[in-house]
Amino acid sequence: MYNGNMVLRRTPHAVYATLYPLVWSPKYRRDVLQGEGQQRVQELCADLAEQDDITSEAMEVSPDHVHILCSFPPRYSIAQVVTRLKSVSARAIFREFPRVKRRLWGGELWEEGYCARTVGDKVTAEVIRRYMQHHRLEKTGDVQLSLFE
Repeated sequence: MYNGNMVLRRTPHAVYATLYPLVWSPKYRRDVLQGEGQQRVQELCADLAEQDDITSEAMEVSPDHVHILCSFPPRYSIAQVVTRLKSVSARAIFREFPRVKRRLWGGELWEEGYCARTVGDKVTAEVIRRYMQHHRLEKTGDVQLSLFE
């Protein structure tokens, strides 16, 4: 579970500390994620996260939405991660729980959209603005403002 501290992660070509709360809903915001289906969506998302190098800090699957707090390498876009989680889970849920498909007459499990935000640690928008202003005004380039002061 997320404890408020950003974790520095590494890939062969990147160092990153990202954390994204991602939220999406079933089509028509129907409360179709219940019981075994609810548990199965959670299992599917956890399995996909593990396969795709996505770190899930917290996950909540409610009857009418999924909320995942996760981190993933910068080689993935937010859209790629959400699309993969939604598409693979939709195929499995429709195959394993046909009654869910019957409740969603359009043939799609998830709404097209999603919500994504970013979580910061000490690097806020104001810190970035000060950093940029400092470098714009700095003539020599030898002095660097610390982002963590």
